[in-house]
Amino acid sequence: MSDSSRFTITAALPYANGPIHIGHLAGVYIPADIFARYKRSIGADVLYVCGSDEHGVPITIKAKKNNITPKEVIDKYHKIIEKAFLNFGISFDVYDRTSNKLHHKIASDFFKKLYENGDFIEKISEEYYDKSENTFLADRYIKGTCPICGYENAYGDQCEKCGSSLTPSQLKNPASMLSGGALTKKKTKHWYLPLDKHESWLKNWISNLDKKEWKQNVLGQCQSWLSSGLQPRAVTRDLDWGVKIPIKEADGKVLYVWFDAPIGYISATQAWANKKGNKWEPYWCDENTKLIHFIGKDNIVFHCIIFPAMLKAHGDYILPYNVPANEFLNLEGKKISTSRNWAVWLHEYLIDFPDKQDVLRYVLCINAPENKDNDFTWSDFQARNNNELVAILGNFINRVFVLCHKYWGGCIPQKNTIEKIDLDLISELKSKPKEIGNLIENYKFRFALQGVMDLARLGNKYLADTEPWKLFKEDEGKNRTETILNISIQLITTLAIVSEPFIPFTSQKIKNMLNIHFNDWEYAGKADNLNPGHQIQKPSLLFSRIEDSEIANQINKLKKN
Repeated sequence: MSDSSRFTITAALPYANGPIHIGHLAGVYIPADIFARYKRSIGADVLYVCGSDEHGVPITIKAKKNNITPKEVIDKYHKIIEKAFLNFGISFDVYDRTSNKLHHKIASDFFKKLYENGDFIEKISEEYYDKSENTFLADRYIKGTCPICGYENAYGDQCEKCGSSLTPSQLKNPASMLSGGALTKKKTKHWYLPLDKHESWLKNWISNLDKKEWKQNVLGQCQSWLSSGLQPRAVTRDLDWGVKIPIKEADGKVLYVWFDAPIGYISATQAWANKKGNKWEPYWCDENTKLIHFIGKDNIVFHCIIFPAMLKAHGDYILPYNVPANEFLNLEGKKISTSRNWAVWLHEYLIDFPDKQDVLRYVLCINAPENKDNDFTWSDFQARNNNELVAILGNFINRVFVLCHKYWGGCIPQKNTIEKIDLDLISELKSKPKEIGNLIENYKFRFALQGVMDLARLGNKYLADTEPWKLFKEDEGKNRTETILNISIQLITTLAIVSEPFIPFTSQKIKNMLNIHFNDWEYAGKADNLNPGHQIQKPSLLFSRIEDSEIANQINKLKKN
Protein backbone atom coordinates (compact mmCIF):
# COMPACT_ATOMS: atom_id res chain seq x y z
CA MET A 1 0.00 0.00 0.00
CA SER A 2 1.35 3.44 -0.91
CA ASP A 3 0.02 6.98 -0.93
CA SER A 4 1.38 9.52 -3.41
CA SER A 5 -0.76 12.40 -2.11
CA ARG A 6 0.43 15.47 -0.21
CA PHE A 7 -0.66 16.40 3.30
CA THR A 8 -0.18 19.61 5.24
CA ILE A 9 -0.86 18.58 8.84
CA THR A 10 -1.14 21.31 11.45
CA ALA A 11 -1.34 21.02 15.21
CA ALA A 12 -2.82 23.90 17.20
CA LEU A 13 -0.19 26.45 18.19
CA PRO A 14 0.25 26.30 21.99
CA TYR A 15 0.32 29.56 23.91
CA ALA A 16 3.86 30.28 25.07
CA ASN A 17 2.66 31.40 28.50
CA GLY A 18 3.02 28.00 30.15
CA PRO A 19 4.12 24.41 29.55
CA ILE A 20 2.30 21.60 27.75
CA HIS A 21 0.04 19.30 29.79
CA ILE A 22 -1.60 15.94 29.11
CA GLY A 23 -4.85 17.56 27.96
CA HIS A 24 -3.00 19.22 25.10
CA LEU A 25 -1.28 15.95 24.22
CA ALA A 26 -4.44 13.83 24.19
CA GLY A 27 -6.51 16.40 22.35
CA VAL A 28 -4.09 17.54 19.66
CA TYR A 29 -0.46 16.52 19.51
CA ILE A 30 -0.58 12.73 19.88
CA PRO A 31 -3.43 12.30 17.33
CA ALA A 32 -1.65 14.59 14.85
CA ASP A 33 1.63 12.75 15.39
CA ILE A 34 0.02 9.35 14.83
CA PHE A 35 -1.55 10.55 11.59
CA ALA A 36 1.67 12.17 10.33
CA ARG A 37 3.82 9.14 11.16
CA TYR A 38 1.37 6.76 9.49
CA LYS A 39 1.10 8.87 6.35
CA ARG A 40 4.88 9.00 6.06
CA SER A 41 5.07 5.22 6.42
CA ILE A 42 2.77 4.69 3.43
CA GLY A 43 4.75 7.07 1.23
CA ALA A 44 2.72 10.29 1.40
CA ASP A 45 4.37 13.69 1.13
CA VAL A 46 3.83 15.02 4.66
CA LEU A 47 4.57 18.38 6.23
CA TYR A 48 3.73 18.41 9.93
CA VAL A 49 3.61 22.01 11.17
CA CYS A 50 3.40 23.67 14.57
CA GLY A 51 4.93 26.49 16.60
CA SER A 52 4.49 28.67 19.65
CA ASP A 53 1.66 31.21 19.65
CA GLU A 54 3.40 34.18 21.22
CA HIS A 55 1.01 37.10 20.87
CA GLY A 56 -1.93 35.95 22.95
CA VAL A 57 -3.19 38.11 25.81
CA PRO A 58 -2.38 35.30 28.29
CA ILE A 59 1.28 36.10 27.57
CA THR A 60 0.92 39.76 28.47
CA ILE A 61 -1.05 38.79 31.57
CA LYS A 62 1.74 36.44 32.64
CA ALA A 63 4.32 39.17 32.02
CA LYS A 64 2.43 41.72 34.11
CA LYS A 65 1.93 39.27 36.96
CA ASN A 66 5.64 38.45 37.05
CA ASN A 67 6.86 42.00 36.36
CA ILE A 68 8.81 40.89 33.27
CA THR A 69 8.52 41.57 29.56
CA PRO A 70 6.36 39.48 27.20
CA LYS A 71 9.53 38.51 25.35
CA GLU A 72 10.99 37.04 28.53
CA VAL A 73 7.81 35.00 28.94
CA ILE A 74 7.79 33.62 25.41
CA ASP A 75 11.51 32.89 25.34
CA LYS A 76 11.19 30.85 28.53
CA TYR A 77 8.15 28.81 27.55
CA HIS A 78 8.98 28.37 23.87
CA LYS A 79 12.19 26.64 24.96
CA ILE A 80 10.38 24.43 27.50
CA ILE A 81 7.63 23.48 25.04
CA GLU A 82 9.93 22.79 22.10
CA LYS A 83 12.29 20.62 24.18
CA ALA A 84 9.40 18.66 25.73
CA PHE A 85 7.85 17.93 22.33
CA LEU A 86 11.23 16.76 21.01
CA ASN A 87 11.91 14.48 23.98
CA PHE A 88 8.38 13.08 23.79
CA GLY A 89 8.83 12.07 20.17
CA ILE A 90 6.41 14.50 18.52
CA SER A 91 7.73 14.42 14.96
CA PHE A 92 7.13 17.98 13.73
CA ASP A 93 8.84 18.83 10.46
CA VAL A 94 8.96 22.39 11.72
CA TYR A 95 8.28 23.97 15.11
CA ASP A 96 8.38 27.73 14.65
CA ARG A 97 7.28 30.78 16.66
CA THR A 98 5.04 33.72 15.83
CA SER A 99 7.47 36.29 17.25
CA ASN A 100 9.80 35.66 14.29
CA LYS A 101 10.29 38.52 11.80
CA LEU A 102 9.16 36.27 8.94
CA HIS A 103 5.84 35.60 10.64
CA HIS A 104 5.30 39.31 11.35
CA LYS A 105 5.88 40.09 7.68
CA ILE A 106 3.59 37.30 6.39
CA ALA A 107 0.80 38.12 8.85
CA SER A 108 1.13 41.83 8.09
CA ASP A 109 1.04 41.19 4.33
CA PHE A 110 -2.01 38.95 4.75
CA PHE A 111 -3.86 41.77 6.53
CA LYS A 112 -2.71 44.31 3.95
CA LYS A 113 -4.01 42.26 1.00
CA LEU A 114 -7.46 41.91 2.56
CA TYR A 115 -7.42 45.59 3.50
CA GLU A 116 -6.53 46.68 -0.03
CA ASN A 117 -9.19 44.36 -1.48
CA GLY A 118 -11.83 46.02 0.69
CA ASP A 119 -12.52 42.85 2.65
CA PHE A 120 -12.65 44.63 6.04
CA ILE A 121 -15.16 47.03 7.47
CA GLU A 122 -14.15 49.86 9.79
CA LYS A 123 -16.14 50.56 12.92
CA ILE A 124 -15.82 52.95 15.82
CA SER A 125 -17.07 51.25 18.93
CA GLU A 126 -17.05 51.66 22.66
CA GLU A 127 -14.69 49.18 24.29
CA TYR A 128 -13.98 48.42 27.91
CA TYR A 129 -11.31 50.66 29.39
CA ASP A 130 -9.45 50.42 32.69
CA LYS A 131 -8.94 53.98 33.93
CA SER A 132 -6.54 53.07 36.69
CA GLU A 133 -4.28 51.22 34.24
CA ASN A 134 -4.89 53.75 31.44
CA THR A 135 -5.48 51.05 28.83
CA PHE A 136 -8.13 49.38 26.73
CA LEU A 137 -8.74 45.85 27.89
CA ALA A 138 -8.50 42.87 25.57
CA ASP A 139 -11.16 40.22 26.06
CA ARG A 140 -8.88 38.00 28.14
CA TYR A 141 -8.24 40.86 30.57
CA ILE A 142 -11.94 40.88 31.44
CA LYS A 143 -13.64 38.38 33.71
CA GLY A 144 -17.25 38.04 34.70
CA THR A 145 -20.17 35.68 35.03
CA CYS A 146 -20.99 33.53 31.98
CA PRO A 147 -24.51 34.28 30.70
CA ILE A 148 -24.88 30.68 29.51
CA CYS A 149 -23.85 28.53 32.49
CA GLY A 150 -23.36 31.03 35.32
CA TYR A 151 -19.64 30.30 35.79
CA GLU A 152 -18.26 33.30 37.70
CA ASN A 153 -14.75 33.33 36.19
CA ALA A 154 -15.53 33.37 32.47
CA TYR A 155 -13.21 35.31 30.18
CA GLY A 156 -14.38 38.06 27.87
CA ASP A 157 -13.93 35.81 24.83
CA GLN A 158 -14.84 32.37 26.15
CA CYS A 159 -16.20 30.45 29.11
CA GLU A 160 -13.74 27.70 29.93
CA LYS A 161 -16.40 25.77 31.83
CA CYS A 162 -19.10 25.39 29.17
CA GLY A 163 -16.94 26.25 26.14
CA SER A 164 -19.24 29.01 24.89
CA SER A 165 -17.65 31.74 22.77
CA LEU A 166 -18.46 35.13 24.26
CA THR A 167 -17.95 38.85 23.90
CA PRO A 168 -17.12 41.04 26.94
CA SER A 169 -20.49 42.80 26.69
CA GLN A 170 -22.26 39.49 27.29
CA LEU A 171 -20.59 38.96 30.66
CA LYS A 172 -22.47 39.78 33.83
CA ASN A 173 -20.54 41.93 36.31
CA PRO A 174 -17.46 42.38 34.09
CA ALA A 175 -14.30 43.45 35.90
CA SER A 176 -10.69 44.19 35.01
CA MET A 177 -8.18 41.43 35.60
CA LEU A 178 -5.45 44.06 35.87
CA SER A 179 -6.86 46.23 38.63
CA GLY A 180 -9.88 44.21 39.73
CA GLY A 181 -11.99 47.32 39.45
CA ALA A 182 -15.14 48.20 37.54
CA LEU A 183 -14.85 49.13 33.89
CA THR A 184 -15.76 52.13 31.79
CA LYS A 185 -16.19 52.32 28.03
CA LYS A 186 -14.23 54.45 25.59
CA LYS A 187 -14.46 54.95 21.83
CA THR A 188 -11.88 53.30 19.57
CA LYS A 189 -11.60 52.38 15.89
CA HIS A 190 -11.10 48.80 14.69
CA TRP A 191 -11.17 46.73 11.50
CA TYR A 192 -13.57 43.81 11.25
CA LEU A 193 -13.81 40.72 9.06
CA PRO A 194 -17.47 40.62 7.95
CA LEU A 195 -18.16 36.95 8.54
CA ASP A 196 -21.83 37.53 7.68
CA LYS A 197 -20.76 38.11 4.05
CA HIS A 198 -19.12 34.69 4.03
CA GLU A 199 -22.09 32.91 5.58
CA SER A 200 -23.65 31.64 2.35
CA TRP A 201 -20.62 29.85 0.93
CA LEU A 202 -19.60 28.62 4.40
CA LYS A 203 -23.02 26.99 4.85
CA ASN A 204 -22.72 25.30 1.48
CA TRP A 205 -19.15 24.19 2.20
CA ILE A 206 -20.01 22.83 5.65
CA SER A 207 -23.09 21.01 4.32
CA ASN A 208 -20.91 19.09 1.86
CA LEU A 209 -18.34 18.00 4.42
CA ASP A 210 -20.22 14.82 5.40
CA LYS A 211 -18.82 13.32 2.21
CA LYS A 212 -15.31 13.72 3.66
CA GLU A 213 -16.29 12.02 6.93
CA TRP A 214 -15.87 14.97 9.26
CA LYS A 215 -16.52 14.18 12.90
CA GLN A 216 -20.05 14.86 14.07
CA ASN A 217 -18.94 16.93 17.07
CA VAL A 218 -17.14 19.28 14.66
CA LEU A 219 -20.01 19.53 12.17
CA GLY A 220 -22.49 20.04 14.99
CA GLN A 221 -20.62 23.03 16.40
CA CYS A 222 -20.18 24.53 12.93
CA GLN A 223 -23.86 24.17 12.10
CA SER A 224 -24.83 25.69 15.45
CA TRP A 225 -22.71 28.77 14.75
CA LEU A 226 -24.04 29.13 11.23
CA SER A 227 -27.67 28.69 12.23
CA SER A 228 -27.40 31.48 14.79
CA GLY A 229 -26.00 33.86 12.17
CA LEU A 230 -22.44 35.10 11.76
CA GLN A 231 -21.40 38.59 12.83
CA PRO A 232 -18.43 40.79 11.87
CA ARG A 233 -15.41 40.03 14.05
CA ALA A 234 -12.65 42.48 14.93
CA VAL A 235 -9.22 41.63 13.50
CA THR A 236 -7.39 44.39 15.40
CA ARG A 237 -7.08 45.36 19.03
CA ASP A 238 -5.54 48.04 21.19
CA LEU A 239 -2.35 46.46 22.48
CA ASP A 240 1.37 47.10 22.28
CA TRP A 241 2.32 43.40 21.97
CA GLY A 242 1.78 41.62 18.66
CA VAL A 243 1.94 42.10 14.90
CA LYS A 244 1.66 45.81 14.14
CA ILE A 245 -1.10 46.88 11.74
CA PRO A 246 0.57 47.98 8.46
CA ILE A 247 -1.49 51.14 7.87
CA LYS A 248 -0.83 54.69 9.13
CA GLU A 249 -4.16 55.19 10.87
CA ALA A 250 -3.66 52.14 13.10
CA ASP A 251 -0.88 53.30 15.40
CA GLY A 252 -0.97 51.51 18.75
CA LYS A 253 -2.95 48.59 17.37
CA VAL A 254 -1.96 45.01 16.61
CA LEU A 255 -3.55 42.03 14.89
CA TYR A 256 -6.06 40.19 17.03
CA VAL A 257 -4.45 36.89 18.01
CA TRP A 258 -7.19 34.78 16.39
CA PHE A 259 -6.27 36.41 13.05
CA ASP A 260 -2.53 36.30 13.67
CA ALA A 261 -2.08 32.77 15.07
CA PRO A 262 -3.42 30.55 12.23
CA ILE A 263 -1.27 32.48 9.76
CA GLY A 264 1.53 31.01 11.87
CA TYR A 265 0.98 27.70 10.08
CA ILE A 266 1.79 29.42 6.78
CA SER A 267 4.77 31.34 8.11
CA ALA A 268 6.17 28.17 9.73
CA THR A 269 5.86 26.41 6.39
CA GLN A 270 7.76 29.21 4.69
CA ALA A 271 10.45 29.14 7.41
CA TRP A 272 10.82 25.38 6.84
CA ALA A 273 11.01 25.83 3.07
CA ASN A 274 13.64 28.58 3.37
CA LYS A 275 15.77 26.37 5.61
CA LYS A 276 15.43 23.27 3.42
CA GLY A 277 15.64 25.03 0.08
CA ASN A 278 12.18 23.75 -0.84
CA LYS A 279 9.10 25.42 -2.25
CA TRP A 280 6.38 26.16 0.29
CA GLU A 281 3.54 26.89 -2.15
CA PRO A 282 2.56 23.25 -2.90
CA TYR A 283 1.62 22.76 0.77
CA TRP A 284 -0.81 25.71 0.86
CA CYS A 285 -1.76 26.63 -2.69
CA ASP A 286 -2.16 23.31 -4.54
CA GLU A 287 -5.74 22.01 -4.70
CA ASN A 288 -4.40 18.46 -4.61
CA THR A 289 -2.92 19.00 -1.15
CA LYS A 290 -5.02 17.92 1.81
CA LEU A 291 -4.89 20.42 4.68
CA ILE A 292 -5.67 18.72 8.01
CA HIS A 293 -6.03 20.76 11.23
CA PHE A 294 -5.70 18.89 14.53
CA ILE A 295 -7.22 20.96 17.34
CA GLY A 296 -9.23 20.79 20.56
CA LYS A 297 -12.97 21.48 20.52
CA ASP A 298 -12.46 25.03 21.81
CA ASN A 299 -10.78 25.90 18.51
CA ILE A 300 -13.41 24.46 16.14
CA VAL A 301 -15.02 27.76 15.18
CA PHE A 302 -11.65 29.38 14.43
CA HIS A 303 -10.45 26.57 12.16
CA CYS A 304 -13.75 25.67 10.51
CA ILE A 305 -15.37 29.06 10.02
CA ILE A 306 -13.06 32.02 10.68
CA PHE A 307 -9.75 30.78 9.23
CA PRO A 308 -11.47 29.39 6.10
CA ALA A 309 -13.13 32.79 5.64
CA MET A 310 -9.70 34.43 5.87
CA LEU A 311 -8.18 31.98 3.38
CA LYS A 312 -11.09 32.38 0.97
CA ALA A 313 -10.89 36.17 1.16
CA HIS A 314 -7.16 36.08 0.47
CA GLY A 315 -7.72 33.86 -2.54
CA ASP A 316 -4.36 32.10 -2.84
CA TYR A 317 -4.85 29.29 -0.33
CA ILE A 318 -6.62 25.93 -0.10
CA LEU A 319 -9.35 25.28 2.45
CA PRO A 320 -9.15 22.60 5.16
CA TYR A 321 -9.78 19.05 4.00
CA ASN A 322 -10.62 17.90 7.52
CA VAL A 323 -10.54 19.23 11.09
CA PRO A 324 -10.61 16.19 13.41
CA ALA A 325 -11.09 18.02 16.70
CA ASN A 326 -11.12 16.11 19.99
CA GLU A 327 -13.08 16.78 23.15
CA PHE A 328 -11.44 17.55 26.53
CA LEU A 329 -9.44 15.32 28.87
CA ASN A 330 -10.09 15.58 32.60
CA LEU A 331 -7.64 14.65 35.34
CA GLU A 332 -8.68 12.45 38.26
CA GLY A 333 -12.33 13.38 37.66
CA LYS A 334 -11.74 17.14 37.57
CA LYS A 335 -11.26 19.65 34.74
CA ILE A 336 -7.60 20.33 34.05
CA SER A 337 -6.81 23.82 35.32
CA THR A 338 -3.52 25.58 34.66
CA SER A 339 -4.37 28.40 37.06
CA ARG A 340 -4.92 25.94 39.91
CA ASN A 341 -1.98 23.78 38.76
CA TRP A 342 -4.31 20.80 38.43
CA ALA A 343 -2.43 19.25 35.55
CA VAL A 344 0.24 16.75 34.58
CA TRP A 345 2.92 18.81 32.87
CA LEU A 346 4.83 17.10 30.08
CA HIS A 347 8.28 18.46 30.97
CA GLU A 348 7.84 17.31 34.58
CA TYR A 349 6.56 13.89 33.51
CA LEU A 350 9.69 13.40 31.41
CA ILE A 351 11.80 14.06 34.51
CA ASP A 352 9.80 11.68 36.71
CA PHE A 353 9.51 8.97 34.01
CA PRO A 354 12.51 9.57 31.71
CA ASP A 355 12.20 6.23 29.88
CA LYS A 356 8.41 6.02 29.70
CA GLN A 357 7.44 8.38 26.88
CA ASP A 358 5.58 5.57 25.14
CA VAL A 359 3.62 4.63 28.24
CA LEU A 360 2.07 8.09 28.34
CA ARG A 361 1.58 8.11 24.57
CA TYR A 362 -0.16 4.73 24.83
CA VAL A 363 -2.43 5.66 27.73
CA LEU A 364 -3.43 9.03 26.28
CA CYS A 365 -4.27 7.41 22.93
CA ILE A 366 -6.11 4.34 24.21
CA ASN A 367 -8.16 6.63 26.47
CA ALA A 368 -8.37 9.64 24.13
CA PRO A 369 -11.38 12.01 24.21
CA GLU A 370 -12.17 11.41 20.54
CA ASN A 371 -15.96 11.72 20.73
CA LYS A 372 -16.62 12.75 24.34
CA ASP A 373 -14.72 14.11 27.31
CA ASN A 374 -12.61 11.46 28.99
CA ASP A 375 -10.63 11.07 32.19
CA PHE A 376 -6.98 10.39 32.98
CA THR A 377 -6.20 8.74 36.30
CA TRP A 378 -2.84 7.65 37.64
CA SER A 379 -4.29 4.27 38.67
CA ASP A 380 -5.40 3.62 35.07
CA PHE A 381 -1.97 4.74 33.85
CA GLN A 382 -0.36 2.13 36.12
CA ALA A 383 -2.81 -0.61 35.15
CA ARG A 384 -2.41 0.02 31.41
CA ASN A 385 1.36 -0.18 31.73
CA ASN A 386 1.50 -3.27 33.94
CA ASN A 387 -1.41 -5.25 32.51
CA GLU A 388 -1.14 -4.36 28.82
CA LEU A 389 2.26 -3.03 27.79
CA VAL A 390 4.26 -5.25 30.15
CA ALA A 391 2.02 -8.31 30.34
CA ILE A 392 0.83 -8.48 26.72
CA LEU A 393 3.11 -6.69 24.25
CA GLY A 394 6.39 -6.89 26.16
CA ASN A 395 5.74 -10.43 27.36
CA PHE A 396 5.05 -11.85 23.89
CA ILE A 397 8.12 -10.31 22.30
CA ASN A 398 10.42 -11.29 25.16
CA ARG A 399 9.25 -14.93 25.13
CA VAL A 400 9.91 -15.30 21.40
CA PHE A 401 13.36 -13.73 21.58
CA VAL A 402 14.36 -15.83 24.59
CA LEU A 403 13.33 -19.03 22.81
CA CYS A 404 15.13 -18.08 19.58
CA HIS A 405 18.34 -17.47 21.51
CA LYS A 406 17.90 -20.54 23.69
CA TYR A 407 17.42 -23.00 20.82
CA TRP A 408 19.02 -21.34 17.76
CA GLY A 409 21.59 -18.87 19.08
CA GLY A 410 19.57 -15.86 17.93
CA CYS A 411 19.12 -17.03 14.32
CA ILE A 412 15.65 -17.14 12.82
CA PRO A 413 14.75 -20.81 12.31
CA GLN A 414 13.24 -22.44 9.24
CA LYS A 415 9.56 -22.46 8.41
CA ASN A 416 8.59 -26.09 7.86
CA THR A 417 5.22 -27.80 7.48
CA ILE A 418 2.33 -25.38 8.05
CA GLU A 419 -0.66 -26.44 10.16
CA LYS A 420 -4.13 -24.91 10.42
CA ILE A 421 -3.30 -22.91 13.55
CA ASP A 422 -0.39 -21.35 11.66
CA LEU A 423 -2.57 -20.49 8.67
CA ASP A 424 -5.15 -18.87 10.96
CA LEU A 425 -2.50 -16.66 12.54
CA ILE A 426 -0.96 -15.75 9.17
CA SER A 427 -4.42 -14.80 7.89
CA GLU A 428 -4.92 -12.46 10.86
CA LEU A 429 -1.41 -11.11 10.37
CA LYS A 430 -2.16 -10.21 6.75
CA SER A 431 -5.47 -8.46 7.44
CA LYS A 432 -4.68 -6.48 10.58
CA PRO A 433 -2.36 -3.79 9.12
CA LYS A 434 -4.98 -2.75 6.57
CA GLU A 435 -7.62 -2.63 9.29
CA ILE A 436 -5.35 -0.53 11.53
CA GLY A 437 -4.47 1.77 8.63
CA ASN A 438 -8.13 2.33 7.72
CA LEU A 439 -8.90 3.30 11.31
CA ILE A 440 -6.03 5.81 11.32
CA GLU A 441 -7.24 7.22 7.99
CA ASN A 442 -10.61 7.86 9.65
CA TYR A 443 -9.08 9.42 12.78
CA LYS A 444 -10.16 6.51 14.99
CA PHE A 445 -6.85 6.24 16.75
CA ARG A 446 -8.11 4.48 19.87
CA PHE A 447 -9.49 1.59 17.85
CA ALA A 448 -6.39 1.50 15.69
CA LEU A 449 -4.18 1.14 18.77
CA GLN A 450 -6.48 -1.58 20.08
CA GLY A 451 -5.84 -3.38 16.78
CA VAL A 452 -2.09 -3.22 17.42
CA MET A 453 -2.55 -4.73 20.87
CA ASP A 454 -4.86 -7.39 19.42
CA LEU A 455 -1.91 -8.59 17.32
CA ALA A 456 0.18 -8.97 20.46
CA ARG A 457 -2.69 -10.85 22.13
CA LEU A 458 -2.87 -13.19 19.13
CA GLY A 459 0.84 -13.83 19.50
CA ASN A 460 0.53 -14.72 23.17
CA LYS A 461 -2.41 -17.04 22.45
CA TYR A 462 -0.49 -18.67 19.62
CA LEU A 463 2.42 -19.46 21.95
CA ALA A 464 0.09 -20.68 24.67
CA ASP A 465 -1.75 -22.98 22.23
CA THR A 466 1.35 -24.38 20.51
CA GLU A 467 3.74 -24.55 23.52
CA PRO A 468 6.98 -24.62 21.49
CA TRP A 469 9.15 -25.01 24.63
CA LYS A 470 7.52 -28.39 25.21
CA LEU A 471 7.61 -29.51 21.58
CA PHE A 472 11.36 -28.96 21.30
CA LYS A 473 12.00 -31.66 23.87
CA GLU A 474 9.98 -34.27 21.97
CA ASP A 475 11.07 -36.46 19.09
CA GLU A 476 10.25 -34.76 15.78
CA GLY A 477 9.36 -31.62 17.79
CA LYS A 478 12.27 -29.51 16.61
CA ASN A 479 10.82 -28.94 13.12
CA ARG A 480 7.49 -27.85 14.58
CA THR A 481 9.18 -25.46 17.02
CA GLU A 482 11.12 -23.90 14.16
CA THR A 483 7.91 -23.10 12.31
CA ILE A 484 6.20 -21.62 15.37
CA LEU A 485 9.09 -19.31 16.19
CA ASN A 486 9.61 -18.30 12.57
CA ILE A 487 5.96 -17.21 12.32
CA SER A 488 6.20 -15.49 15.73
CA ILE A 489 9.20 -13.45 14.59
CA GLN A 490 7.32 -12.41 11.43
CA LEU A 491 4.45 -11.26 13.66
CA ILE A 492 6.87 -9.22 15.78
CA THR A 493 8.22 -7.59 12.61
CA THR A 494 4.70 -6.44 11.77
CA LEU A 495 4.22 -5.23 15.34
CA ALA A 496 7.38 -3.14 15.03
CA ILE A 497 5.93 -1.39 11.96
CA VAL A 498 2.29 -0.88 12.98
CA SER A 499 3.20 0.27 16.50
CA GLU A 500 5.51 3.05 15.23
CA PRO A 501 2.85 5.80 14.87
CA PHE A 502 1.70 5.19 18.44
CA ILE A 503 4.77 4.16 20.47
CA PRO A 504 7.77 5.15 18.32
CA PHE A 505 10.48 4.62 20.95
CA THR A 506 9.30 1.05 21.56
CA SER A 507 8.98 0.42 17.83
CA GLN A 508 12.62 1.44 17.36
CA LYS A 509 13.73 -0.83 20.22
CA ILE A 510 11.94 -3.77 18.59
CA LYS A 511 13.55 -3.00 15.22
CA ASN A 512 16.96 -2.84 16.88
CA MET A 513 16.34 -6.23 18.49
CA LEU A 514 15.18 -7.63 15.14
CA ASN A 515 18.22 -6.08 13.45
CA ILE A 516 16.08 -4.45 10.74
CA HIS A 517 15.96 -0.94 9.29
CA PHE A 518 12.78 -0.80 7.19
CA ASN A 519 9.68 1.06 8.35
CA ASP A 520 7.39 1.11 5.30
CA TRP A 521 3.84 0.01 6.05
CA GLU A 522 3.92 -2.23 2.97
CA TYR A 523 6.08 -4.70 4.91
CA ALA A 524 3.44 -5.06 7.64
CA GLY A 525 1.37 -8.23 7.44
CA LYS A 526 3.91 -10.28 5.50
CA ALA A 527 4.86 -13.70 6.79
CA ASP A 528 8.26 -13.76 5.10
CA ASN A 529 9.96 -10.42 5.83
CA LEU A 530 12.95 -12.04 7.51
CA ASN A 531 14.77 -15.02 6.07
CA PRO A 532 15.85 -18.08 8.07
CA GLY A 533 19.35 -17.54 9.42
CA HIS A 534 18.82 -13.80 9.94
CA GLN A 535 20.57 -12.87 13.19
CA ILE A 536 18.52 -11.08 15.86
CA GLN A 537 19.80 -9.35 18.98
CA LYS A 538 19.33 -10.52 22.54
CA PRO A 539 16.08 -9.31 24.13
CA SER A 540 16.08 -6.10 26.11
CA LEU A 541 13.34 -4.90 28.40
CA LEU A 542 10.68 -2.97 26.47
CA PHE A 543 8.60 -1.98 29.49
CA SER A 544 9.03 -2.16 33.26
CA ARG A 545 6.37 -2.38 35.92
CA ILE A 546 5.24 0.79 37.63
CA GLU A 547 5.05 0.38 41.40
CA ASP A 548 2.38 1.70 43.76
CA SER A 549 4.89 4.07 45.37
CA GLU A 550 5.50 5.84 42.03
CA ILE A 551 1.79 6.40 41.57
CA ALA A 552 1.38 7.60 45.16
CA ASN A 553 4.11 10.17 44.52
CA GLN A 554 2.23 11.56 41.51
CA ILE A 555 -1.08 11.76 43.36
CA ASN A 556 0.61 13.47 46.30
CA LYS A 557 2.20 15.97 43.93
CA LEU A 558 -1.23 16.80 42.48
CA LYS A 559 -2.77 17.28 45.91
CA LYS A 560 0.16 19.40 47.06
CA ASN A 561 -0.08 21.62 43.99
